[in-house]
Amino acid sequence: MKFRVLGCSGGIGGTGAYARTSSYLVDDDILVDAGTGVEDLSVEALTRIDHVFLTHSHLDHVASLPLMIDSVGARRTTPLVVHALPETLEALRAHVFNWVIWPDFTQIPHYERPWMVFEPIALGDAVTIGSRTLRALPANHTVPALGYQISSESGSLAYSGDSWPTDEFWRIVNRIPDLRHLIIETAFPNRERDLAITAKHLYPIELGEQLRHLRGDPRIWVSHTKPSDAELISGEVQAWAGRFNPSMLERGQILEV
Repeated sequence: MKFRVLGCSGGIGGTGAYARTSSYLVDDDILVDAGTGVEDLSVEALTRIDHVFLTHSHLDHVASLPLMIDSVGARRTTPLVVHALPETLEALRAHVFNWVIWPDFTQIPHYERPWMVFEPIALGDAVTIGSRTLRALPANHTVPALGYQISSESGSLAYSGDSWPTDEFWRIVNRIPDLRHLIIETAFPNRERDLAITAKHLYPIELGEQLRHLRGDPRIWVSHTKPSDAELISGEVQAWAGRFNPSMLERGQILEV
């Protein structure tokens, strides 16, 4: 299984290779989150995506979904399946696919033949697609949210999504026997501690505290840093979590599982 990083930033812009927000391609047919990284895919690549798994409803994780289905819906022979918490799907219906911001593609071109369908999932649910299984993990954010365990025959990857500390996440992660990669967010530098707490994101000191709960030895990747403070956050991560040897996740990386 190949896990391709289309976007892993907490914002857009920056210098050099511009930042893209959260979006990850599993092989060529599963998308985990649908942030602005999706915009770099070709029409052909977009058409091959059959399933989208969303962690939560925030814009940086769903921004490309409306444009994606508009671009390739007519090319598809089956509907695009969007998996998410019921609260996330309801937010999409009410605030995005509402005929004001964007058409409702669960009703287009006909409600019996839609280009997109919503499939609710709950904490602990597991969805198997071919040889890959995605299991919903606990998250603690300002809106209902999930992380995901993504498994193949050769191992597993855990993705925290956006989350303030939750003991249940670590309890489950520590029971994954074949965990090879852990992607965990750290959105703000230490100086923005109060903002991080309010927004329910990690900052480097708290990341270091949370990693103490980890019992296995997966490769640790840090995601969702704000582009304006990316270098500062990277340095602080090494200072406060260095003994756990975390690496900063980068757009374009491919993690093999």
